[in-house]
Amino acid sequence: MNEEFSRTLMLVEDDDFKRISGRHVVVFGLGGVGSYVCEALARFGIKYLSLIDADTVDISNINRQLYALHSTVGRKKIEVASERIHDIDPGADIMTYDTFVLPENISDVMTEIESFGGQNRHPDYVIDAIDTISAKIALAEYCEKNEIPLISSMGTGNKLDPFRFEICDIQKTSVCPLCKVMRRELKNRGVKKLTVLYSKEQPVKTGTRTPGSVSFVPSVAGLEIAGYVIKDMLNR
Repeated sequence: MNEEFSRTLMLVEDDDFKRISGRHVVVFGLGGVGSYVCEALARFGIKYLSLIDADTVDISNINRQLYALHSTVGRKKIEVASERIHDIDPGADIMTYDTFVLPENISDVMTEIESFGGQNRHPDYVIDAIDTISAKIALAEYCEKNEIPLISSMGTGNKLDPFRFEICDIQKTSVCPLCKVMRRELKNRGVKKLTVLYSKEQPVKTGTRTPGSVSFVPSVAGLEIAGYVIKDMLNR
């Protein structure tokens, strides 16, 4: 086994590590939350990752996004992500999709992802770290219909307390405005369950539509999601 994962193997049985490292995990969105999700998955040893994001790195991302540096401004996030993950684990098999996810194309996007370069690797887990509500709903519908485990990140903007995050079913959430909208829309579409990470912190009122952010909130959310996914796969 590669020396870089020797400390992980002190906590995880060798057979479990081999089993989990061979799973195919899909990450939608490589921003403040998604970038740290990918970091943790790669450093655990997950070999098969599909990364979906259509954005380029903007200088305003530097305060919170792992891939945002002055040297990467203007570059595609999926390119920076792939390079960094391969630098962590040269043996990782990364597929990138320069796609803006919409309800109209979610089925086509997922079909392409499942092919994984012609290998027909069905996703073992999907992580939603995208901002668009309609796309989050469409992804939840698709994953429930196709019985793919999914965890969805709710809003981390306008928050200052990284200790207020919880992971639970969407129906058990409170406080979070995005959760309220999602609960209503999922109920209207007949989606019965959705695991989410959300914050019980009241959002800070900034007086603008653009959400404020800090380095230590979305990053913690991303690491918590990655930890939840890995532990869930270990127990399956």
